Amino acid sequence: MSKIIDKIRARATRPGTLAVLFLGLLVGAIFFASLGSFMVYANSEKFCATSCHEMESTVAVEFKGTIHDRNRSGVRAACNDCHVPHEYIPNYLAKLGIFSDLWGHYITHSIDTKEKFEAKRYELAKRVWVYMKDNDSRECRHCHTTAKMDPEKQSEKAQKRHEKGRVEGLTCIDCHFAISHSEPDGPGPQELNAAAKAAVEAAKPAAEPAKK
Repeated sequence: MSKIIDKIRARATRPGTLAVLFLGLLVGAIFFASLGSFMVYANSEKFCATSCHEMESTVAVEFKGTIHDRNRSGVRAACNDCHVPHEYIPNYLAKLGIFSDLWGHYITHSIDTKEKFEAKRYELAKRVWVYMKDNDSRECRHCHTTAKMDPEKQSEKAQKRHEKGRVEGLTCIDCHFAISHSEPDGPGPQELNAAAKAAVEAAKPAAEPAKK
């Protein structure tokens, strides 16, 4: 052990060692500062809504004037509030999906016109619904806390629907979909969930008759 320590001391006292160490720390600091700055920018509404024509000409336009954009309280939810995790590491990993989007949509021009986008609208919406269903509407719950809801300030209809949702084990996206973007043609989240459950049940082997 002492020999290892002596070697480390010998190398540490060589000319230029401190300069290399300082340079390494400087490069590391610049890298992480740049990464942090990129994450802040990549989470901005400007980046999400205007960095590509596909978003700017479709969903960004639809978002304007919706309840998440303009409301009586003035509290807004931008793109990243609903579509990516808020924790740092999960958020960073989610941002890696940018490369998938670049290839899947931008480079291949799969949704570069309104007609192409409309043709894929249901597929794209369904992907978001499944994602939010799987994580129990995690991004919704970042702002909307069920435990802090005041039923007395809700309409009678809303109270009944929320109670029904709790009893049936529904999550936010099951009912509150297409509130910031146009609703696509096709089954909604609840219908998709029912179809998935039916498929699972149908795939189960038939129960063997009881032996006498």
